[in-house]
Amino acid sequence: MPRRWSSLISITAIFLVLFFLLHRNTDTPRAANRATNGPANGFARQQSICPSTPPQPPYNRTSTGGFNWGEIPVRYPVSDFIPLSTNSPATLPRIQRSSFPLQSSITKSRQAAVKGAFQRAWTSYTTHAWKADEVRPITAGSRNNFGGWGATLVDNLDTLLIMGLDEEFAAAVDALADIEFSPHSSPSSSQSTINIFETTIRYLGGLLAAYDLTGCRETRLLDKAIQLGEMIYTSFDTENRMPVPRWNLHKAGNGEPQRAAVQGVLAELASSSLEFTRLSQLTGDMRYFDAASRITDLLDSQAGHTRIPGLWPVSVNLQKGDLTRGSTFSFGGMADSAYEYLGKTYRLLGGVGKGPQYERLARNALDAGIRHLLFRPMTPDHADILLPGVAHATSSSVGLEPRTEHLACFVGGMYALAGKLFSNQTYLDTGRKLTDGCIWYYDNSPLGIMPEMFTVPACPSVAECPWDETRGGIYTYVRDGHYFLRPEAMESIFYMWRITGDEKYREAAWRMFTAIEAVTKTEFGNAAVRDVMVEEGNVKREDSMESFWMAETLKYLYLIFGETDLVSLDDWVFNTEAHPLRGAGS
Repeated sequence: MPRRWSSLISITAIFLVLFFLLHRNTDTPRAANRATNGPANGFARQQSICPSTPPQPPYNRTSTGGFNWGEIPVRYPVSDFIPLSTNSPATLPRIQRSSFPLQSSITKSRQAAVKGAFQRAWTSYTTHAWKADEVRPITAGSRNNFGGWGATLVDNLDTLLIMGLDEEFAAAVDALADIEFSPHSSPSSSQSTINIFETTIRYLGGLLAAYDLTGCRETRLLDKAIQLGEMIYTSFDTENRMPVPRWNLHKAGNGEPQRAAVQGVLAELASSSLEFTRLSQLTGDMRYFDAASRITDLLDSQAGHTRIPGLWPVSVNLQKGDLTRGSTFSFGGMADSAYEYLGKTYRLLGGVGKGPQYERLARNALDAGIRHLLFRPMTPDHADILLPGVAHATSSSVGLEPRTEHLACFVGGMYALAGKLFSNQTYLDTGRKLTDGCIWYYDNSPLGIMPEMFTVPACPSVAECPWDETRGGIYTYVRDGHYFLRPEAMESIFYMWRITGDEKYREAAWRMFTAIEAVTKTEFGNAAVRDVMVEEGNVKREDSMESFWMAETLKYLYLIFGETDLVSLDDWVFNTEAHPLRGAGS
């Protein structure tokens, strides 16, 4: 055969192969572009290049500029790191309902309204407070209260991806180059001490989730997460390897020692297992998993010796590593995510390695919570609902105070998720009643919004109890009438909708969203409300819009009204700031 024909046939064959590859999946070029510049709603269906096992040798940052926390001398080094398991993940039960109705035109319009609220707030942030922590929703000013590293920007990287805002995501990732997690980057001296818990859940969680959502293609996100992870890890350099919750950046940067708190709180101790585990899974650097595992081992060693076995008190001694002396127990603020992370870390680990330890701790805590922390509130319509309360324990007895708070409304989702993870119908039923409880108090409050903290009349038991007309109202006492744009009630509704497919949860979410918009909407976003127990004409707003309004509340709402395979609970694990991390085997 003449060579020119052979060459022509070869060229033709190559062209046909290329044509086939390009047109076999018409989304391939667009998907590749989205992976770098912000995948739209198809990101969850992209082929991921995330490592199925931790890379060895460990991944090193491709960009090594900026302050290097790894160069700070370690005073209390660890000789043997607790490693992640190399076993294949177990086959875990499905979380989400197997089928859902298609999105209706009404549902799509509701999702569009939520997205519109996000875009209004995001545009105000980019216009008036770009790279600051928050935009002020009334005056359009800026505010730095979380280190000055662009909390709203980092906290919402994944929300931009989920909502398909590609250009905005690309601009946000570019802006990360100007954000430096260093002891010299805070905009004011007042920021020299940072909250390690908030830094972990908002910043580290936000970076890791966005990296996972790009299919692990946008390495700038991982590089920045590693720099931040090394900074946070430095706060664990104490005698017993427990973290310093309020950590001074300047002292740390100068190599000065700091001690863990004598009076710490449970959530700040035990809310890094998701973020640190995922960072070790992605990088192969076991320092982070080791740090979280040491805390889990401490929880495990003392869980049976507290005044309510299975639970830990809100107040703990981090310096001595003593979790047994406190007498107040709660699923609410200062304890919440310590319990939330037990079942979720089990899922992130795929049930292997230290997974059974997390499952055991989760089951024991949930069982103890049912016995000692949950109660049925007394309502005029005899609603079959539950609320989380506060237990006060002595060496011989436990008393339950029927005081709850908006922060505790996540508990319904926690129980429901555990019900599916551990095939436990009691947990699932409990999650439903807890979620319905928060919905009930939204629906029956003056402005359609539940207050921040309150006490209610309690039934003598979970059995039906008659309404006492002398009570005078559904609230015994409203300790704090604020609404801070919190997401916890919406979070539990999201879980219940994805798990049960019951349309009542989407209807409840829409009622709550419209009530919140009516009271909080401003020209530049949405503002916290000082007191939701007043008449509509007397509402006073505060010039504050925390990053979690967009990162959590609006994200959960968007997912409630979106396609149910968008960030499926069978593939993703949400941290306490609503940042989805890719689960083992996903």
